[in-house]
Formats: sequence, structure tokens, C-alpha cells
Amino acid sequence: MSLTLNDVNRIAKLAKLNVSDSEAASTLDKLNSIFALAEQLNAIDTTGVAPLSHPIAALLPELALRLREDEVTETNRRDDYQQCAPATQDGLYLVPKVIE
Repeated sequence: MSLTLNDVNRIAKLAKLNVSDSEAASTLDKLNSIFALAEQLNAIDTTGVAPLSHPIAALLPELALRLREDEVTETNRRDDYQQCAPATQDGLYLVPKVIE
């Protein structure tokens, strides 16, 4: 996929940007190089390659993202927090209706 100068100008107009002709040409080159890179990446056969949480994990496993266990570390203090609320019901804060 590649863009034309008309595409860049249309995108700039939609984004409400004032872009000069030289800026549009420069932007066109940059966008087309990004699309070319994306096409190169799509051409690579990744069949059988396991996804990584972080690319560095493939080279240095000791630097891989370390995730902690998903466990509760705080006590439930909802009742304490809701004591100062003007109105609550069933653990929820009640607010006045503002839209008819």
C-alpha cells in the first residue's frame, strides 16, 4: 500500500492541519516508508513462532517481564470509605439524578 500526495492532503484536511506542499511531500515519504516496513513484516513467515511478552525475552530470558501473582493484598474497606458518603445502597454510591 502506498499513499499519494492527494491522500496526505486529504488526511491533513480531515485532521484540520495546515500543511505546506513541502511538508506534505516529506510526510508522504515518511508514511510510505512506514507502510513499506509493515509490508516487509507481513511477508515474514511466522508459522510456529511463539509470541513473546517482550522481544528481549528471546535473547535474555533473565530480563523477561516478571509478573506477580494476581492475589488480594488489601483488605476490603468499602464500608469505611462509604461512611462519609451522603447516600449509599448495597455498597454503591447514590448520586442525584441530573438528566431528566
